Amino acid sequence: MNLAWYDVVGTLGVALILVAYFLLQTERWASHGMIYLTTNLVGSVLIAVSLIYDFNFSAFLIEIAWIAISIYGMVRHHGRAAAGN
Repeated sequence: MNLAWYDVVGTLGVALILVAYFLLQTERWASHGMIYLTTNLVGSVLIAVSLIYDFNFSAFLIEIAWIAISIYGMVRHHGRAAAGN
């Protein structure tokens, strides 16, 4: 099996998202914590990059949504931190 560089990038993104989800479910990370949000964002971006080279519309759509939701969570986190909460 030959993996192109973008397959490796996408697989790394999948691994990041799965690790983040596992750590969330085992209550080691909080869903509103920056480490969780950042890991999800980076994982989704890596998967989206891989999809540019081997396009799948439905997979790309969910990654764009995942990126947007992660950014939304990061903005909310930043707002709470700025407000002192």
